[in-house]
Amino acid sequence: MKFIGKLLIWILIAILIVILALYILVQTRWGAAQVSSWVTVNTDYELNFDQMDHRFSSPSHIILENITFGRDGKPATLVAKKVDIGLSSRQITDPLHVDTISLYDGTLNLSPQTAPLPFQADRLHLNNMAFNSPNTEWDLSAQKVTGGVSPWQPEAGNVLGKNAQIQISAGSLTLNGVPASNVLIQGQLNGKEVVLNTIGADMARGSLTGSALRNADGSWVIDTLRLNEIRLQSDKTLMDFFAPITTLPSLQIGRLDVTDARLQGPDWAVTDLDLSLRNLTLSKGDWQSQDGRLSMNASEFIYGSLHLFDPILNAEFAPQGIALRQFTSRWEGGMVRTSGNWLRDGKTLVLDDVAIAGLEYTLPQNWKTLWMDPLPEWLNGVTLKKFGLSRNLVIDIDPAFPWQITSLDGYGANLQLAKDRQWGMWGGNATLNGAAATFNRVDVRRPSLALNANASTVNITELSAFTEKGILEATATVSQLAQRQTTVSLNGRGVPLNVMQQWGWPALPITGDGNIQVTASGSVQANAPLKPTVNGKLNAVNMDKQQVQQTMAGGVVSTVPAVTSSAPPSPQPSP
Repeated sequence: MKFIGKLLIWILIAILIVILALYILVQTRWGAAQVSSWVTVNTDYELNFDQMDHRFSSPSHIILENITFGRDGKPATLVAKKVDIGLSSRQITDPLHVDTISLYDGTLNLSPQTAPLPFQADRLHLNNMAFNSPNTEWDLSAQKVTGGVSPWQPEAGNVLGKNAQIQISAGSLTLNGVPASNVLIQGQLNGKEVVLNTIGADMARGSLTGSALRNADGSWVIDTLRLNEIRLQSDKTLMDFFAPITTLPSLQIGRLDVTDARLQGPDWAVTDLDLSLRNLTLSKGDWQSQDGRLSMNASEFIYGSLHLFDPILNAEFAPQGIALRQFTSRWEGGMVRTSGNWLRDGKTLVLDDVAIAGLEYTLPQNWKTLWMDPLPEWLNGVTLKKFGLSRNLVIDIDPAFPWQITSLDGYGANLQLAKDRQWGMWGGNATLNGAAATFNRVDVRRPSLALNANASTVNITELSAFTEKGILEATATVSQLAQRQTTVSLNGRGVPLNVMQQWGWPALPITGDGNIQVTASGSVQANAPLKPTVNGKLNAVNMDKQQVQQTMAGGVVSTVPAVTSSAPPSPQPSP
């Protein structure tokens, strides 16, 4: 028995000597190379490290220096100067689940191809690391990362695991192409749900703070989000800039504040933007809100040819629609002011009061095309309950028929400008007048127009203007049916007889000043020529008592020879 006891003691001593020798050898470069080689040959992973360090002052910690780790044939998952692995009694039952893994001064690349990793930790701690997560829903690249994930249980498709607490700061970060610096993120993962309790970052020369929740279906709930002094330039159009929002299942905004922002794209820009948005949900191209509010102002807003200065907008959202409490802006040298409602039922914009003053506006060259284009689906109709115009200048530079009106004033009520997503004059009444005007190089003074419209007809009850020496007066009716049948009756007294030539009627065989009577009708359709539909009559007599009668059929004029009239023409009115 004494011999067996001594033998066992010697065996234990030998085993301890072997363990001690292995312990010492592993902590040498030769031992590190042997361990690295064994892992690389016998597993699906590649491992290289220069040295392992273990100290009895910290017996539960193993330190690997200058380590490279990754899957066979793939880019390295981990490159670090030091890895501190904290062990616990759990290694007896689960050797690959450690207490802590601390990574120092390196790069961690986590992607669907690298997960699942063969080990887990109660806490993953990063110290001055670069972190990359490419080819995932969140394309992430970060530098100077410090923080932790607890617990860390990576699996296929979830490099951070399904349930974990996250607290990370980064010197710089790029998420889905959006760069930021001095980033702080605190939150947690609950299955496919991501809770971001705290978000802070410097971005676009400004700052961002907030909190948010990403649901399992990909929808977002933003509790608070504040953007300060953002200076952002984008190569995307305004529609493309907001396109990522439209691809989300839904976006619920509790509170969004923007202060002193400057944003710019290829055909749009906004400067000194202050915005406050409350309680609004965007979903599937629509919105919902119970008591939402929007307040916005800026120094300048540009969108295509639209250029606004000092716009101010205040609106309230409700299930019934949008209450536009205030919209004012300087535009084209003048001022625009209005208020009203957009009604969800019928998708109609009803403006209570519209005032436009001091405008100096040149119509875009394609304004006729824009007038015929259908409105967006959310805008079925537009009605002005009341409007007023004051001292406006309106110009059309169409070379076929240029015109302008100076000091244009006007007023009207219940004017329906759009119906069934089509611009027009579908109802209401309006009166317009100006100080002077030019129509295809014919100068007139004091042009005036009065009209009323209903579902079947637009009636122009008064159309008048003074020419250089006389006055023109006309009435007209325009049918609202598809053929747009139009009739015009015009009288000119003491006017130059060539005035009609500039407006499309062939030259008269008599000249000078005189009186003109014209009646005409035609079909004014957008996609059909007007001339073949025009039929009319013209009577003219000049100061020399010469008169002419003409008949137009299908746009072609036939003339009765001029004769001398015994009756003098009507006296010329005084302007």
